Amino acid sequence: QVQLVESGGGLVQPGGSLRLSCAASGNLWRVYDMGWYRQAPGKQRELVADIRDSGTAHYADSVKGRFTISRDNAKNTVYLQMNSLNPEDTAVYSCNIDIIERGAVITRAYWGPGTQVTVSP
Repeated sequence: QVQLVESGGGLVQPGGSLRLSCAASGNLWRVYDMGWYRQAPGKQRELVADIRDSGTAHYADSVKGRFTISRDNAKNTVYLQMNSLNPEDTAVYSCNIDIIERGAVITRAYWGPGTQVTVSP
C-alpha cells in the first residue's frame, strides 16, 4: 500500500537547475532515512545524497557543493535541489525511503519508479 511518487525530472542545459521531489503515501507508521540514487547507462547505481531523520545529510563527492537534499517530515517528502548541472549528471534518479509500515516491526526500503534527468546543450 506504500507508494512513492517522483517529479521534477526533465531536460536541462549545462549549468541549469532542477528540483526533484519524492512523496511517500499509504500505510505509513515511521519514516527514517531518505535518499536519492542515480544510474547512468553502463554505470553502477550510486548514492547521490541521503538525509537522516535527525537532519544529517551525506553527499557523493561528485555532487557536493552543487546538490542539496532536504525533507519535509509533515509531508513525508524528500527533495533534491540540483544546481550547476553538467552532462555527467545525466541518469535515472530514484528516491529511496526507509519506512516502518503500520502494524509492522521492521523497516522496509521503498523505491520510486525513477525519473530521467538529461543534461545536454
